[in-house]
Amino acid sequence: MKIAVIGTGYVGLVTGTCLAETGNEVICVDIDKEKVEKMRNGIVPIYEPHLDVLFERNIKANRLNFTTSLDEGLAHGEIIFLALPTPEDEDGSADLSYVLNVSEEIGKKIKEYKVIVDKSTVPVGTAERVHAVISKNAICEFDVVSNPEFLREGFAVDDFLKPERIVVGSSSERATAMMKKLYGPFVRSGNPIIIMDEKSAELTKYAANSFLATKITFMNEIANYCEKVGADVDMVRAGMGSDSRIGKRFLFPGIGYGGSCFPKDVKALQKAGKDKNYDFKILNAVIEINSAQKTILLPKIDAYFNNDLKGKTIAIWGLAFKPETDDIREAPSIDMMEALLKKGANLQVFDPEAMKNIEKRFGDKLKYSASMYAALEGADALLICTEWSIFRTPDYNRLRNLLKNPVVFDGRNLYNVIDMETEGFTYISVGRKAVNL
Repeated sequence: MKIAVIGTGYVGLVTGTCLAETGNEVICVDIDKEKVEKMRNGIVPIYEPHLDVLFERNIKANRLNFTTSLDEGLAHGEIIFLALPTPEDEDGSADLSYVLNVSEEIGKKIKEYKVIVDKSTVPVGTAERVHAVISKNAICEFDVVSNPEFLREGFAVDDFLKPERIVVGSSSERATAMMKKLYGPFVRSGNPIIIMDEKSAELTKYAANSFLATKITFMNEIANYCEKVGADVDMVRAGMGSDSRIGKRFLFPGIGYGGSCFPKDVKALQKAGKDKNYDFKILNAVIEINSAQKTILLPKIDAYFNNDLKGKTIAIWGLAFKPETDDIREAPSIDMMEALLKKGANLQVFDPEAMKNIEKRFGDKLKYSASMYAALEGADALLICTEWSIFRTPDYNRLRNLLKNPVVFDGRNLYNVIDMETEGFTYISVGRKAVNL
């Protein structure tokens, strides 16, 4: 099939590349000329595991192409994916200006039947609004479909190629048939394509992300309570996760969630509720608790240094909001670093992929280290903010010798408490016994 993807951000680029991988002819459209030129030359503008291999293969096969021309993309595609930004507006709602502006242009330019697919995360009722905007100028038939993405950063390629489910919101039999044909190769193992109305599809994405954010936040609350009563959150988590009604995933406590989806989507659903005079009390609590959780270790760091962090050097491992991505949007590391800098601390940081993005934000306020161990040199303590695999089995002797004080503040509970005590560290994590030497 012939596909056009409007927008080459995280969702658009993964969508276009993976659709090309199953033999479709894909054109990706973006207004950024420099970015388009780089992609034409085989340069992937984001870090996502395995994406580069598919990207290069499909460019060479001429199944994946890039252009700055919306006209070219619309002329090419039978199905037009809108993978445009929906950033958080000042009031917490999703800003639909990018989606609606492109929709207006689509209405002026299409000359034959097209399926317009909302791939961006959009509020309930957006498909109707997009349809209305296109209808003002369209001279041909078209359908608007809601097809939310459920991609996890760090696993997006696998998630797209082997989806647990595909949600299609459409009231058109013609559009539904085309979407089923397009996604058929991805569900050969029997995972469902779930057809529903457009509004239900739009809400499904917000509901899923908000539920997962709530699950994380609940475990963080349990972890904080564990510290009050002397329980061990790892044991509680194991006991809970073995219940099939609850499941093991998203039960790991830490210093809060971040990223481009959970924070924005929870706030957008909260605001959408307010607009309909409905108060999402659970979401109110999730937002408040997660904001506080990001700096939950700060009082413990303060206490260790007798409330005097001025001039102290803190090494930080992990800057991205999660491992296997360079995305720093809403990353807890940012909140921690800003708080530590305000207290006069010096920060030596390392992340396998997110260093450039952090440097764009912080500039020369931080010392950027070439390796995880280089960040430790002369540091008074280590703070872990992201659970990258390379941090899981450090050389403990090297770690101890490089730090001025053998103290680790672990915001992701990477290490076994008993092991850290045996290795001679003061070890403070989330929801578990603190080891104080």
